[in-house]
Amino acid sequence: MSRSFKRCLITGITGSGGSYLAEHIISKNLQTKIYGFYRSSGYLKLLKKKHKNKINFLKVDLTSYEKTFNGLKISKPDLIFHLASNADVRGSFDKPLLHTKNNTSITANLLEAVRKLKINPLIIICSTSEVYGNVKRKDMPIKENQMIAPINPYAVTKTYQDLLSQVYTNSFNLKIIITRMFSYTNARRKNLFQTAFAMQIARCEKKLQKTMRHGNLDSVRTFVDIDDAMEAYWLTATKGKIGEIYNICGDKVISVREFLNELLKLSNSKIKTVLDKNLLRPNDVALQIASSKKFKKHTKWKTKVSFKDSVIKLLNECRRDI
Repeated sequence: MSRSFKRCLITGITGSGGSYLAEHIISKNLQTKIYGFYRSSGYLKLLKKKHKNKINFLKVDLTSYEKTFNGLKISKPDLIFHLASNADVRGSFDKPLLHTKNNTSITANLLEAVRKLKINPLIIICSTSEVYGNVKRKDMPIKENQMIAPINPYAVTKTYQDLLSQVYTNSFNLKIIITRMFSYTNARRKNLFQTAFAMQIARCEKKLQKTMRHGNLDSVRTFVDIDDAMEAYWLTATKGKIGEIYNICGDKVISVREFLNELLKLSNSKIKTVLDKNLLRPNDVALQIASSKKFKKHTKWKTKVSFKDSVIKLLNECRRDI
């Protein structure tokens, strides 16, 4: 059985994930009205240019309960994708208070405003694999019942989000599904290492940069393409089980070093790479090999974009942005 929706709200719609998700839903040509909460302009101009009159934008600061309440009162969604957050692991070490105040308050305000308004939407909490922290190799692949043990301020805020969401499900009967996204290619999110690599390579090709800088290359990640990731979000809404937690990850397991080498092979220039110690995190997740078996079973989700095609697409998008 598949659910359908009349009014879909995406929080953080002008961010990287939010903008991609909005475009993905639009591409389905559904009768679903799309609303988007945003605080900073981000990809607002791009969305308005490409999808004029297909998105109802509402400037809502989710750190304000009153503004959140009023925004929900206007949009009246029966589906909410909650993507809004300060999503920057490295940045959260530099400004932990900023990330903590922002990410905890926006989720608390959203859930409480939904409860008070009694609008009863399905809420997809778009969380992160970072909540698992450093999992021992013997406990791989990571499943949803793995103990959460965040090791950076950003991950702590997302752990709070996950736990608070479960409280609102169990205590107030809100319809919530939590997704934990693993690494994915996202050309619009510049603080991801894969995007930073691709952007630098594109700059080096145009002689705008002499060398490519990198941080730790030894970490291992499980990758999925941005289009497959967005389809996974949509299937969570239409086919996922309420109250569940789902890992979303691809099948490609690769080290950061290998990912960089794949990008360098695609370059039309010979590029020198150097270690920049300023890019090293105070603490880093070393190994992430995950399982999305439960999600695939419940939703029939399958990845469609190969790893090679995904890397090519990422680099080409970054080239166009230079």
